[in-house]
Amino acid sequence: MDFFTAQQSESEASHEVDDSFPDSLRDPILRKVQFSTISRIDSLVDHVFEEFKQDFYPGENVTVILDDGNRLNGTIREKTKFPELVRPDGTIERKAFARYFVSLTSRPDEEALVDGDHLVRDRKTFTKQMLRSFLKNSLNRESWLGAPWQVKDKLATQYRINAQVPDELHYDKQKAQNQLTRTMKKAEANGSLLNSFSQYSHPPLVELRPKGHRGKVTQHDIEIARQQQYMHIHQTLSGSQSTGYPQGVLSPNDQQYFHIINSHPGYHVIASKGQPKPPPLPPVKYPIEDLEVPPVRNVAPRPAMKYLSEDCPCPGRIPEGTSTGIQMESVGALLETWDTLNVYCEVFVLDSFTFDDYIEALQFTSEDASCELLVEIHCAVLKKLMNHEKDLNGQVQITLPLELQEETDDGSTQHGSSSEPTPEPEIKPRATRSSIAKTEAAELKAQIAIDAKLHRGAEIDHCVKGYNWRYRLRKRDFCNGKWIVIVVGLLSLYTATSRFRKICDEILIQLAPLNMEATEETAISQYTKLDINLRVKILQFLCMLSLETQAIRGYMEDCTLQMTQFRKEKVEAQRTRKAALEELKILHEERKTLQPEATSPVPQIEQLEEMEDLKMEEQDEDEDEDVVMESEDEEPVQQRSLRRANDRAAERKRKLEEERERKEKAEADKAKKPTKQARQLEKVLKKIDDVMERIKDCEEEVAILDNDLRESDCPRTRVLGKDRFWNRYYWFERNAMPYAGLPSSSTADAGYANACLWIQGPDKIEREGFIELREEEQAKYRSAFGIGVTDRKMIEEGQTHTFTAYEWAYYDDPDQLDQLIAWLDVRGEREIKLRKELQAQRNKINVHMEKRKQYLTVHDKEKSESAEPVTRISTRTKTYVDPIEHRCMNWKNTTARAELGHIHSEPERGPKKGFARVTNKKTIVEDEGRQTRASNRPGKPLTRQGSRYNF
Repeated sequence: MDFFTAQQSESEASHEVDDSFPDSLRDPILRKVQFSTISRIDSLVDHVFEEFKQDFYPGENVTVILDDGNRLNGTIREKTKFPELVRPDGTIERKAFARYFVSLTSRPDEEALVDGDHLVRDRKTFTKQMLRSFLKNSLNRESWLGAPWQVKDKLATQYRINAQVPDELHYDKQKAQNQLTRTMKKAEANGSLLNSFSQYSHPPLVELRPKGHRGKVTQHDIEIARQQQYMHIHQTLSGSQSTGYPQGVLSPNDQQYFHIINSHPGYHVIASKGQPKPPPLPPVKYPIEDLEVPPVRNVAPRPAMKYLSEDCPCPGRIPEGTSTGIQMESVGALLETWDTLNVYCEVFVLDSFTFDDYIEALQFTSEDASCELLVEIHCAVLKKLMNHEKDLNGQVQITLPLELQEETDDGSTQHGSSSEPTPEPEIKPRATRSSIAKTEAAELKAQIAIDAKLHRGAEIDHCVKGYNWRYRLRKRDFCNGKWIVIVVGLLSLYTATSRFRKICDEILIQLAPLNMEATEETAISQYTKLDINLRVKILQFLCMLSLETQAIRGYMEDCTLQMTQFRKEKVEAQRTRKAALEELKILHEERKTLQPEATSPVPQIEQLEEMEDLKMEEQDEDEDEDVVMESEDEEPVQQRSLRRANDRAAERKRKLEEERERKEKAEADKAKKPTKQARQLEKVLKKIDDVMERIKDCEEEVAILDNDLRESDCPRTRVLGKDRFWNRYYWFERNAMPYAGLPSSSTADAGYANACLWIQGPDKIEREGFIELREEEQAKYRSAFGIGVTDRKMIEEGQTHTFTAYEWAYYDDPDQLDQLIAWLDVRGEREIKLRKELQAQRNKINVHMEKRKQYLTVHDKEKSESAEPVTRISTRTKTYVDPIEHRCMNWKNTTARAELGHIHSEPERGPKKGFARVTNKKTIVEDEGRQTRASNRPGKPLTRQGSRYNF
């Protein structure tokens, strides 16, 4: 192997070791070693390894050691550091520590809250050899002795590490310091007192600071340094190394040396009377952990929240949802299903609807009439679970429990034996009618054996021989409430799974009771009597199944691709705006150079001269009138008047007016012929207007793209933030949907979608880790702040609370929102972020809260004014219900009528007249001077739900 081959091999091996180094440790380690003055690389490796051996960071794969000794693998999701607490006397009350939220690999739905003592790394992921190789490839330094280590420029730029070397670490400063140290040692060895004094004339007080101190040098530090300096001189003169007195305290015999110091110019008495004052505690740097912020006394508590449910977590308070029949455990499911149906309304082919109409539709009970909103949302979701019989022969789009049970039969005990070769799939014979009937009979017997003691769901599903829920769903047999029979069949099928068994049995006991016949009419009639809490559980179950379908997953992928395209366009628009701003700056400089000077004062002087002439004429006229009267005693003698005096004055005024008009006309004629400079100025001003118009267009484009990104962000619901007690705040219109729903919806005139700020209580891990502390931790917190965490929560939250993640409350008034923003403390890490988000969304939230009030008030007023009984018009199969009585009856599925020609609950037929299929033609939509297409096109895709073109 020659030299170059060996060098290449060594470089490849070094890169392999460097790539295997944990990514989560790169940034903190590089920040730690930046400008370190530890000379030897081995010492630096040992120092860094010992410091980071028990310190962990988010993103690391670790092993959690439980109290019972079990070990579980996981990934650190979040890290919280608690600072060291120091008493006023300088003693440590609590050492610094950290807590980690670890997502467990084997338990996806669980997380562990542990400290560093219960975490370990894999030995092969962080070793001294790997650390040494990483540091050698990441650091460099200059060749002089004592030079600091520096992170390479590429890595410093990547991790945003400051690369400017401090002044005290430069070569010149280090050289001067070394020279001073050598001179002091030489003077001490020679025993020259005056030389020693001259060397101490400007002592390096900064170097006398304790190691690791980063603050400014205080007066107390200077006094201690001077006393240590004097004791060192005293020991040098006496030739002894110990005086018998504590360091920094002078003996009485030391007074004889005071005259030496006082006689030397530039020196002062070192000794001071009394004990030095303790150094003040460093100021707290906010923001910090919210519960570490001292509570503020005599401050208004958080504004009272409202509850949608009948049961309230606060005893003695009457909730706002007293007559709704909604339980607290169902509020989260209501919000979840409403959000899912509105976010994916394009996939389900549904009009968007308000949350209030959704609740009223779930409460609608009538045997004579049906609510289109209630029926359509069930049928739309059911259609996504299985294809039509003409589409891929009615292929199922979800994993059915019986198939899953066959695949994972004995899988819990034999999962580890995956190393055996997978056998080839057995070729099944062609299915016939008899074989299908036998299979269905076996399934029926299995289901009856499972749920025979609780309900008759399987019997209702097979009440018509050879026509179960699969055949009904393939044929889209939803008319006259038949979709309820399909729901019963699905629920009875999923009773075989442990995940859904409890909820399915609870629903089927009501829909298919044992004391009633197993018929379709039983299920349909029982659903009209079903409680709203069970109805929302049915929708929650169906929505969870629909998320497995390819339609939903494909829609999320399309939205992700759209977001990528929108981000690229936003960057391009921002780049164009920046270039236009630079051009505008240059044009303004050019305008300043071409700007004409101040107007000449000549016209003002001419006006003054004209006024002076008028005054002189008035004085002449007064003198002519005074000549008439000779004295006070004589009688006035009638004299001949000056006939043309007034005419002469009018003539003079007329001439002045003509002269003024002539001058103005001359100036106007002169202005009509602009100079070359004026023409250039006019061109520059026109360019400035054009550039400002381009900047305005770019800003509007960025705003539109931001809204597109917000509406396309559909994979998850974004939380606004958390308060000091770990309550989560949601505004569901914040992402994945238009602020007021689809602009083409039948209820778009409402002007809002949800319009409430929702608050969810803390989850179990946050509650146990930060609020419900152990007795000793509560005692420490009480000694530090004078109150416990739970007591503080009850006082500062006021009259209303949420204690668990299953409890929800809301605000629906703009004044309450303003009071909430004022209640948040910006000194806390969580509340400063929440306050920022609420202030950014405040105007939009207030507008939609007001629109919700108007929408509900108008309906309540119309309902109260309608004194006549509800008009019912009989039709073939259902009864017409006046929408004034039920607000949800105003909702119509216009999207399905336009795209399919019929609503989901009706059988298929051709499109109605007046409704055009959107997929058969391309609609041109104008957007601020540019054209885009509302359907799929090779250019930029349309934003989801098309609201960007409706302002």
